[in-house]
Amino acid sequence: MTNDKKIKNLEDKLKKIKEEKKLQDKKLKETKKELKIKSDELVKIEKSLDDENDELSKIQKDLENKSEKIEEYISHIQRLQADFDNFKKQSEKQKQDIVKFANENLIVNILDSYEDLSRALEHSKDEKELREGVKLIYSKLKSTLEKEGLEEIPVKGEKFDPFKHEALMAEASEDHENGEIIDELMKGYTLKDKVIKYSKVRVCKK
Repeated sequence: MTNDKKIKNLEDKLKKIKEEKKLQDKKLKETKKELKIKSDELVKIEKSLDDENDELSKIQKDLENKSEKIEEYISHIQRLQADFDNFKKQSEKQKQDIVKFANENLIVNILDSYEDLSRALEHSKDEKELREGVKLIYSKLKSTLEKEGLEEIPVKGEKFDPFKHEALMAEASEDHENGEIIDELMKGYTLKDKVIKYSKVRVCKK
């Protein structure tokens, strides 16, 4: 092979190598470009993830704050429930005490009359003295009960009232109108305008 031919072959090989290098450079450039694009995308993704992490941190902090508030509310409600239970127990006890000792004031007021009656029975020398003592005790006891709001239900000359009277007997009478009370068989009473015992009466019915 001649030198010229060898040189020609070398030149062809060199040219081919240059073309391959140029092609490789082009591919490398494209690869770098693709890598740059992907790198930018990764940066965006990382930024997006950071933003999401920040948002998640804020949400978690808000949840922790709300959880603390909920615990405070629950604790407050529990304290209120305990206070209410104590108040309910105290109110129930007060109510029971009121019912239990409702007649205390009345009993204290009639104790004097009770003791007076005991003394009258013990120290009266005869029937007349005993009668006078009982009359005084009756008057004192009546005054005490009236101060407590007790009143006798009137019947004389009254028309029969089923809300105040109880008719045990009914009969015709020329001296009374129809439905008028003839006489009282047992007294009735009101306590502060409330009927606590009906008058038992005989009524005229024509």
